[in-house]
Amino acid sequence: MKRQNVRTLSLVVCTFTYLLVGAAVFDALESDTERKRWDFLQDMRDGLMKKYNISMEDYRMLEIVMIENKPYKAGPQWKFAGAFYFATVVLAMIGYGHSTPVTIGGKAFCMAYAMVGIPLGLVMFQSIGERLNKFASVVIRHFKIYMGCHKVEATEINLMFATGFLSFVITTTGAAVFSRYEGWSYFDSFYYCFVTLTTIGFGDYVALQNDQALTNKPGYVALSLVFILFGLAVVAASINLLVLRFMTMNAEDRREDELHESLHPLTLDGDVATLSGRMLIGHQSGDSDQASICSCTCLGAGHCSAHHFITDPAYTLALNAAKRASV
Repeated sequence: MKRQNVRTLSLVVCTFTYLLVGAAVFDALESDTERKRWDFLQDMRDGLMKKYNISMEDYRMLEIVMIENKPYKAGPQWKFAGAFYFATVVLAMIGYGHSTPVTIGGKAFCMAYAMVGIPLGLVMFQSIGERLNKFASVVIRHFKIYMGCHKVEATEINLMFATGFLSFVITTTGAAVFSRYEGWSYFDSFYYCFVTLTTIGFGDYVALQNDQALTNKPGYVALSLVFILFGLAVVAASINLLVLRFMTMNAEDRREDELHESLHPLTLDGDVATLSGRMLIGHQSGDSDQASICSCTCLGAGHCSAHHFITDPAYTLALNAAKRASV
């Protein structure tokens, strides 16, 4: 089996195993607390209905009013500041769900806007990530020269460490800022920053949703947007390195598979084919019984190791013997 196929199968198996393990861990950590919270909320609902003599229909109406009123704590969601925040969340594919369009025109424009904006954002973040990696490689090179290292070029491991460290610094700094302005604990703020920069965007914690922040704190709004955009660019730099490394590994496996096919041909009725069934190109040298057959692109060049192997006299004699035996 080809190494590429083995790698793909291994990735599928590992991913599903990881999903099963994650589901089991979340079940163990959250299910008991979920049951207790549900029982507590049910008791609170029954107590309120009994205390104030509220019917089930009235209680459900109160639930709807509370849920619909929650986004307005931050101020008007669809004035320019709130709309810009929403557009940023759409383009970055975070999708908190704190505010959503309700009109048909708004929903239609949101879909069209996302179809153009998401690819544009991906390309922008990818381009910024590449520039950050280039800048990091220059810094690492100068640092190695200063330290007197023999190999001064930045390696993939160096770049991964640099972008990972920068991502950690941005996340920890952002957590401190949001902990101060939002009143969250530092751990909850760190959790919010991680969920945001990885574009998971659960929506359980959303910045700029208290005390009319969208209208009364323009500096904090700008800081939040800069955090999101710059943080996503740094994360894109890290992901760019991982994707590049994976593509390099795939290219190496593909070259090894092609070399293996060229060195192990199959004889079918006087013709020669690779293990994948692709026909090989024959190079005539003298008589037809002394055919030199090679599947590479060397065109008979003397530097190709595969061509040297296939044109070896011992290999040619063995191939001719096999052809005569088949006749």
